[in-house]
Amino acid sequence: MGDISIWVWIIGGIIIVGGVAALVVAGNRETSSGSDDDLLASRLEEFSERGEVASLEEIELSQPFYERVVVPFLLRVGEISTRFTPQHLIEETELKIELAGNPIRMAASTFLASRFVIAGALGGFLFVIFLFAPASSAEKVNPYVVIPIFTVIGFFFPQLWLQSKIDRRQKEIKKAMPDALDLLTICVEAGLGFDAAMAKVSEKWDNELSLSFSRAIKEVQLGKLRRDALKDMADRIGLAEMTSFIAAVIQSEQLGVSMAKVLRIQSEQMRIKRRQMAEEEAHKAPVKMIIPMAFLTFPSIFIVLLAPAVFSMMENFLGAGIG
Repeated sequence: MGDISIWVWIIGGIIIVGGVAALVVAGNRETSSGSDDDLLASRLEEFSERGEVASLEEIELSQPFYERVVVPFLLRVGEISTRFTPQHLIEETELKIELAGNPIRMAASTFLASRFVIAGALGGFLFVIFLFAPASSAEKVNPYVVIPIFTVIGFFFPQLWLQSKIDRRQKEIKKAMPDALDLLTICVEAGLGFDAAMAKVSEKWDNELSLSFSRAIKEVQLGKLRRDALKDMADRIGLAEMTSFIAAVIQSEQLGVSMAKVLRIQSEQMRIKRRQMAEEEAHKAPVKMIIPMAFLTFPSIFIVLLAPAVFSMMENFLGAGIG
């Protein structure tokens, strides 16, 4: 029975890891390729470059397993979940994915479906474990409590992970904004236009802020108005500092105020806010250190200081009792 439970653990772990990896790969393929026709077209172009003649069936069978089976399955699950999901929930999820920078290249419907897939996989895995586990372990751990708890955890895990990505991305952008605004100011004062200055920032660094600038520049080049592209960039970032900066830039264009002066003021304000944020984190440090000091540092100090005295007292009391 012990060997069976070990194999169940191994097989279940492989299934969960494979399922999560398949979701990530499917999301990447969904955004980058767009549809199965694009995948087949790229495969057909590859065969034509080699000079080989192949039928449509051979081309489709030459695709990897996840493109032939996993991706269509997940897309189908996403389509079914979209029918029963409120539209406002899909829009909120799309906004959160944009705020996170779309890290896994997954549509909102597929992401919502992944929550049910992960919850079902985790709950089913634990159900199989308890099904083949010895009766003694089932008495120690109540499966009727553990399985629902971990199923709920699996359901909310993608949402918590996405929120952590949003917080990390916004923190990175907030930290990079003062330096980026300084470079924008220098470029504009040197005679470059605002679009060219944004292009310099996107070339100088490789972070979330430079990627956002690069996307806004590409949208302007495709014909979108610059103020609309900048507003959309601020909405995709979701920071009050970025929204204020974009509003100041748009207002300076409409009123004819010097762009270099506006950028200089904005960069100074960003540096002040970054200094204030660093001071705030420094003030939080002593409070955060209380818990590890109380449960880790102080007990060790007490053991080192009081253990010799305790042993000495025990020896004295034992010697006095024997005497």
